[in-house]
Amino acid sequence: MLPTPLSERMLSRGMLDVLIRAGLIAVLSVFCFRIFYPFLDLVLWSVILAITIYPLHVRLRDRIGNRSGRAATLIVLLSLALIMVPAYLLGIALLQSAEEAMNAVRGGNMRIPQPPDFVASWPLIGQRLHDVWMQAATDMTSLVQKFLPQLRDMSLLLLGKLAGLGVAMLVFIFALIIAGVIMAYGEKGHRSSEQIASRIFGLDRGPRIAALCTATIRAVAQGVVGIAFIQMLLIGIGFVLKGVPGAGVLALVVLLLGIMQLPATLITLPVIAYVLYTEGPSVATITFAIYEFIAGLADNVLKPLMLGRGVDVPMPVVLIGALGGMVTGGVIGLFIGPVMLSVGYRLFWLWVEEPPLASEPVAIEVVSGEPLPGAPGATAVAPVEIPRA
Repeated sequence: MLPTPLSERMLSRGMLDVLIRAGLIAVLSVFCFRIFYPFLDLVLWSVILAITIYPLHVRLRDRIGNRSGRAATLIVLLSLALIMVPAYLLGIALLQSAEEAMNAVRGGNMRIPQPPDFVASWPLIGQRLHDVWMQAATDMTSLVQKFLPQLRDMSLLLLGKLAGLGVAMLVFIFALIIAGVIMAYGEKGHRSSEQIASRIFGLDRGPRIAALCTATIRAVAQGVVGIAFIQMLLIGIGFVLKGVPGAGVLALVVLLLGIMQLPATLITLPVIAYVLYTEGPSVATITFAIYEFIAGLADNVLKPLMLGRGVDVPMPVVLIGALGGMVTGGVIGLFIGPVMLSVGYRLFWLWVEEPPLASEPVAIEVVSGEPLPGAPGATAVAPVEIPRA
């Protein structure tokens, strides 16, 4: 029997109410996102830092009498000291180096050795590089005047990058402070994350998904940032012991390359070539070259050992997520990418491993159209059982 006009009006009104509510919720969500968007990176970095440092916070809290606020404050102050002191020293060193270079150029005290003859025999760029090098060795002033527009553009680009680096440093400092507040309420935050995950993925899967996200962020922090830091120490120690000019700056560049998932050999190989060219082959220089070459490849051994440790997904999934997130979202994508890919991978396999529903009859209601006794206008509803596919 066809639906009555009354049921049609009720169905249309119910559908209209649903559409209006969905539209209002969508508008509210868009407005909330636009208001929250300027603080998105700051909040994401705060959560990432809080999740990464929280195990240290728990150990320190247990040793000082279960005081979460004091433990979080100590960690934030110590982290700020570890960040600000090297950054200050690096800035002073860069300013002094730039000032010395400018004074040497203005005073004519900069001496560049003449290029060797074999440079001119290099394919494609050999002769041009030899000519520019020779002009720099004989007449630096005219060379600077010749390339003055390019030097001005490079200077502006460098200043822009330094300004961006300063803004990123400020964001990181504020994120570290907010992370301290999050760690102080870590237990409540953990319960809230499990409640949100349970609401989205179900009561049985929610806690496991929340634990997977936490473990993935910590694994990336250990396997990417931790490995980059270890590699920076290994390479930087060799630079310092050998007396390589600008050893601290080069070590910092190695750290940034490691975080960006670029090979450290981009720095170690030119430094090895520089040392061999300036000091010549000897036992010390050959030992230095072998050590730096091995240290530059150390991440290839450490990544399989540390990147997927403690995560309930294969290590290639985390690595692909880190690389893809880095390409699409920058440094913060380095953490977001593995989390999203790991959650998607785990949900996919939970769906695959879920057993199919057993066949059982399902009761549905069919309108018979027969009037009910004692109720004018009402029709009878007869249950009909059909097998479930």
